[in-house]
Parts: sequence; C-alpha cells; structure tokens
Amino acid sequence: MKVGVIGTGAMGQHHIRVYSELPQVDLVGVADIDEARVKEQAARYRTEAFTDYTRLLQQDLDAVSITVPTLMHRKIALAAIDAGVNVLVEKPIADTLKHADEIINSAKRADLKVMVGHIERFNSAIIKLKEIINSGTLGKIVSISTRRVGPYNPRIRDVGVIMDIGVHDIDVISYLYGMRVNEVYAIAGADIHSFEDHAAIILRFNHEHSGIVETNWLTPQKIRKLTAIGINGVAYLDYIDQTVELHDEGWIRMAKVNKIEPLRNELQYFIDCISRDEQPCPSGEDGKHALEVAMAAIESYKCGRAVKVKQ
Repeated sequence: MKVGVIGTGAMGQHHIRVYSELPQVDLVGVADIDEARVKEQAARYRTEAFTDYTRLLQQDLDAVSITVPTLMHRKIALAAIDAGVNVLVEKPIADTLKHADEIINSAKRADLKVMVGHIERFNSAIIKLKEIINSGTLGKIVSISTRRVGPYNPRIRDVGVIMDIGVHDIDVISYLYGMRVNEVYAIAGADIHSFEDHAAIILRFNHEHSGIVETNWLTPQKIRKLTAIGINGVAYLDYIDQTVELHDEGWIRMAKVNKIEPLRNELQYFIDCISRDEQPCPSGEDGKHALEVAMAAIESYKCGRAVKVKQ
C-alpha cells in the first residue's frame, strides 16, 4: 500500500518511522516546508522528500497521514481527498466544527476513509480496559476520571491544554462508555501561558454517567492515569506503563496487557481498514465530537457556566 506523510515535526517523525516498519506499506514520500528536515527524514527512511505536499499527493497514494499544525488540517485534508487519497489526520480533526464538517462530507462524497488520530484509543491498556468493561466484570460503569498532567511542551503555541492534551481523555471516556457527551462544565486558567494551562472538566453523559478530566502543563512529572468505577469493582489504568489493575471486594488483580506501541497499533489498524474497505474508528464524526466537547469546555470556563453539547 502506497503511503505518504505530510508534516515531519515531532509526531510526523513517529508516523514516518512506524510506516517504514510495516511490511504492507510502501512509504512513497514525506512532505514538509522545512527542506532540511524533510530531506533528513527522507534519507533516514529511504524515501522521497517533497517541500510541496501537493506533489506528494500526485504520487498515486492509497493513504496519507497529516501531521501538521491544526490550522492547516482542513486545507491539506481536502487536497488529499480531492486527489483520491484516504486520510489519517492527527487530532483534533480541525480548528473549527465547520472545517471538520467539510473534511467529513468531502470524504463521504469521494467514498474515502477519514480517521482521526486519537492515539490513546490504541493504547494497549485502553484496549484491554474496553474489553473488561464490555465483559461486565466491573458491572455498570458510573464514573470515569483521568489525570493527564506534566510539564509544558514549548512546541505547542496555538492552543491551550484542553485542546492539546485534555481532548485525549475527552475522547477516551466517551469511547469507553460508548456514549456521546451531553453537557460540559470546566474551571480553568492561564497563569503562565497565553492559553489555559490548567483545567478541571466535568462531562455529563446522562444522569447516571459522568467523566472527570484533570489536566495541566504545570506538574513537573508527567502523569497519565485513568480510573473507571463500576458497581462491582474499580479499574486503575496507567497509560504510560500500559497497566490495568482491578479491585473488587475480594481481590486485587493485574490484567494481562499485550504491550505494543500505541502508534503502531493505530497505523496498522488504519492500513487494515483501507485494505478491508472498512470504516475506521475513531471516525471523522468521532473526531468532530471530541473537538466540539473540547470547545464547549473552553467556552464553559470562560463564561462560568455549563455548556450543552449537540448530539
């Protein structure tokens, strides 16, 4: 399968590396306006470098990863779809809901796949926890809370902590419940950075299911954890260690997790969906929902009230 990558920044370089390792993939080329960087990546992975992404899209590609700043997602995704190429676009899907709709609708008209890179769905621990929840081991899940904190990454300049990393857990909690968020209430502030750098977000799914997201760029140590509370037990998950620990009245047990790099899981799944002509998940609509909830959280903390989310 002929694949390209547009954007050779920190995340793009990982996409390039993983694609180069997948046996079903022919990494046709990589594109970036930074000529020195794109040539270095092309040389390292023995592929072709392009400083104009439209030239890469002319190489009869089957699929492309778009790993550029969010403001450019719409323009490049639409160009890829117009060229007949299936698209994996990094989260968030776009900078506005209107632009997200344009990407989704354009792909539908062209009968092409759009997948959004919510990578934590492909964390082996999340895959295992989803299996455990679906099996009924924990009983009905009533609350899922996450803690995603750590030092600020200076390469993030265009968004705050909610849109940058909080959106991961917004998507994961919705995925684990198998439900869409109805309402959001957030408290946040920008104490060191120009955008919000800490936030506490409450997600209402219905009257019996809640989600809580704690996130910041202020904590010195990187922490990525999730707790799922069910009526028959509790699961404690560590995204970084890829572990899931189950607690009930009688036992504390460690789930068996097949630890694989999340991005490898994600890109392999994307390629498999194209090969089998299946719609990928997270879909464009899933990505739009996560974007809408994150935007509602930002609106909520700015206006000081709960914000409804369209279904």
